[in-house]
Amino acid sequence: MTSTCGVFNRRAIRAGRGPVHNAEPAKEVEEMPAKATRVLLSILFAASAPAAMGHAADKPATAVRAVVDAAIRPVMEKYNIPGMAVAVTIKGKPYLFDYGVSSRETGKPVTADTLFEIGSISKTFVVTLAAYAQANGQLSLSDKTSKYLPSMRDTAFGNVSLMHLGTHTPGGFPVQVPDEVKNDDQLMTYLQNWKPAYAAGTYRTYANPSIGMLGYIAAKAMNRNFAALMEGQLFPALGLKSTYINVPDTKMADYAQGYTRKDVPARVSKAVLSSEAYGVKTTSTDLIHFLEANMKMARLEGKLQRAIADTHTGYFKVGAMTQDLIWEQYAYPVDLKTLLRGNSPDMLKPTPVTALTPPQPARDDVLINKTGSTNGFGGYVAFVPKKQFGIVILANKYYPNEDRIRMAYQILTRLDANNGASE
Repeated sequence: MTSTCGVFNRRAIRAGRGPVHNAEPAKEVEEMPAKATRVLLSILFAASAPAAMGHAADKPATAVRAVVDAAIRPVMEKYNIPGMAVAVTIKGKPYLFDYGVSSRETGKPVTADTLFEIGSISKTFVVTLAAYAQANGQLSLSDKTSKYLPSMRDTAFGNVSLMHLGTHTPGGFPVQVPDEVKNDDQLMTYLQNWKPAYAAGTYRTYANPSIGMLGYIAAKAMNRNFAALMEGQLFPALGLKSTYINVPDTKMADYAQGYTRKDVPARVSKAVLSSEAYGVKTTSTDLIHFLEANMKMARLEGKLQRAIADTHTGYFKVGAMTQDLIWEQYAYPVDLKTLLRGNSPDMLKPTPVTALTPPQPARDDVLINKTGSTNGFGGYVAFVPKKQFGIVILANKYYPNEDRIRMAYQILTRLDANNGASE
């Protein structure tokens, strides 16, 4: 196993495992992204010793764990969730918390090396890849899809820009690729015959086909297979040690078993554009590192760091939310009621948007996040660049998005209140 310190090459605190909670092949179960709030952690633990070793570091780790336990355990109990992995980073110091088991059948405990399906959180890696290709001069987000797919010339889809694919605004796709589309040839036929319901850039329609095609086109522009490109180039460049599209045989023992709402074992199934839209499997260790990279806290090659910043560009306003490239952001701080409203089932319906002209450059004074699900897993990530704070919550069972938001909100606000932090 890769140690936490080995992954981050800096201070890290492993908080230990929580109690074991006894508690069909899956496509993605899509949910709307979520936002947490009230993270005022800039002077959190200021009275503590700076090193994360020995007794001086145990006290803050214990304090963080108490807050996380209080939020996580009731939700695990409520939904009979077998296992969860939670990671918090505060100014570059990661805290990792493990709960329950990765499989009810084997009883193997969750660890920082347990692989979880992350559903639509995968989309944040896809737009990072596309922005990286742009930084390398291999594509432009303003390009039309027909530039990379000649068969789409003189079609409605061929006239859609890559930016619209990455912001859910191409004109109206279903949430999932239609079941009758079984291969790439059928996909191209489907796209050639696609008729938009709205003008591009006027409505947000959350959908896997659009972001999946952005990943497909980015890989084509970079002249490599999508999975090979992600696993062989992007993930290593980000410093990720255990992140995959296709879990290798040597890592299958670490791959958590997922469970549906009805406790039926489930793992994500292969489908057209599944790899590009919701196919990443990763650990809490790697995912918290990815959030740190999104807050400029990791040493990355210059073009890749610029690409990450580009994914935080705001293109559209959707109520109180700003739509970036897949990432969604709220002005910081943001209240819970607003977050819950912005993540209600109504947001899966076509929603009018207002274009930001010019697009809004990346900001630090925002909370940025994403939820993701498959039939057997549920995940949530959020970070506040200005505070250098991030949180990852992964579970090997599907449970409602609303509970993830409330749980994260509870963790963040209680850490704030318990430590008397202020702006």
